[in-house]
Amino acid sequence: MQKILPHLWFDKEAGEAARFYTSVFPDSAVGYVSMIPSTPSGDTEIVAFRLAGCEFMAISAGPVFKFNPSISFLVACRDGAEVEALWKPLFEGGTALMELGTYPFSEKFGWVQDRYGLSWQITAMGGRPIEQKITPKLMYVGRSAGRAEEAVRFYTSVFKNASVGDTTRHGKGQDPEREGTLAHALFSLEGQQFAAMDSAYPHEFFFNEAVSLMVRCEDQKEIDYYWGKLSSVPEAEQCGWLKDQFGVSWQVAPKAMDRMLQHGTPEQIRRVTEAFLSMKKFDLAALERAFRGS
Repeated sequence: MQKILPHLWFDKEAGEAARFYTSVFPDSAVGYVSMIPSTPSGDTEIVAFRLAGCEFMAISAGPVFKFNPSISFLVACRDGAEVEALWKPLFEGGTALMELGTYPFSEKFGWVQDRYGLSWQITAMGGRPIEQKITPKLMYVGRSAGRAEEAVRFYTSVFKNASVGDTTRHGKGQDPEREGTLAHALFSLEGQQFAAMDSAYPHEFFFNEAVSLMVRCEDQKEIDYYWGKLSSVPEAEQCGWLKDQFGVSWQVAPKAMDRMLQHGTPEQIRRVTEAFLSMKKFDLAALERAFRGS
């Protein structure tokens, strides 16, 4: 089971978006759909789905957060023809952030913000091996610009089975980028691939809760560990959500929540919802008691 899941916040379109994405990518399917009643956003829809072998979660919870390019999804393709096949549906109703074309780093590449606002970087690998089809890519801008390497070192110190892979840096004369900061870096956490980059250009966006990273925990000990390591903004702590020192949003949640949401009766889900709405860090024992009704 995947340890860290990208979690996507939609207004009302989580189910619709999951069905769309699973129609675009091969080896994809919608998993379970569950309704969480009476949250601050009203009744919310939770959707679990898989894209090209990578697990995602999505929620319809109102127009609170908007997607932006601070976290995008890098899609590795065999060749230019595959890039074009994915670009066409993702671009329909969307906006090109970097036009589909040939670049020094790829024979075919494009960066698109799709109809829902989610960002995708689609690239031909040019014969290089594809270890993971879809890779979350974090762009450090604004007050976190220039800190991508620090962030990578931090994340690889927190998670097990972690390593840093291929790295390229901004060179001299690439103003406003600072020489030596990360142009692109791959790193692995718990066997999953992520990417990071710095951008010192002026951007009107920053990390927010629209895309968060959900850590699935086996027990309370793990919840306590990841919460203690990652949480850096006390006022952002709510319902298992936190922000780290770089502004990235995470969720630290027990694996048991999947079971509760997937197999619980409406009454069990209502009790669990009522319990976790009062929590900052999740209390697994209290959630289990609520689920059992004891």
